[in-house]
Amino acid sequence: MGSGPVPARLWWLRLVALHQHPSPNCGPRRNALTPRFVVLHYTAMDTAQAAIERLCDPVHEVSAHYVICKTGAITQLVGEGARAWHAGAGEWQGLDDMNSRSIGIELDNDGQGPFAEALMHSLETLLTPMLRAWDIPPANVIGHSDMAPGRKFDPGPWFDWDRLARQGLAAATIRATQTRTPDWDQFRKQAQALGYTASAEDTDLLTSVRLRHRPHAQGPLCAADMSLGDLP
Repeated sequence: MGSGPVPARLWWLRLVALHQHPSPNCGPRRNALTPRFVVLHYTAMDTAQAAIERLCDPVHEVSAHYVICKTGAITQLVGEGARAWHAGAGEWQGLDDMNSRSIGIELDNDGQGPFAEALMHSLETLLTPMLRAWDIPPANVIGHSDMAPGRKFDPGPWFDWDRLARQGLAAATIRATQTRTPDWDQFRKQAQALGYTASAEDTDLLTSVRLRHRPHAQGPLCAADMSLGDLP
């Protein structure tokens, strides 16, 4: 199942019900890197099976470590010790080659509505021991859109980040506590301090930050967007 070493720390995988569907689209992590992040995606396809078939097709040259179906079924495509091809171009916290630094999880959702309860439960079941095994802090569970502003938009505005945050599986989301005058330079500095270091136009950066913290907000930069500085 993929390439690369499988550390003894991954004993916990035996406790999670996994389907196996090995993908050839993977390789060794570069520069002896190990997972320090988890990147969440949505499949944007009709079915989870269609997504799995695409992620295992050498022609498409894409993959992920896991796919979670709406029913809650978890399919592993690539071993966690290997480098799956899910993140692509982008950057987070000033770090590139996120494929070598992360575990990629595809979620069975088209981006047009809420994620299924069974899917979310399985995601939590998978993340809880995964973060512990690799010593990944909750703040390092990010969306594809976080590391690739303007290029990617998943897991999209319907993903329940608050739910993960309440369980210590993701960073807290913005809650506007003060009124600040909108200022693009200050907004960009605050976003970069949180990890949004990928090159992006102002509007793309705003969209990316909002997808994570104010998912249904629209319009120009406003005072509520400036609350990034209030996060711990």
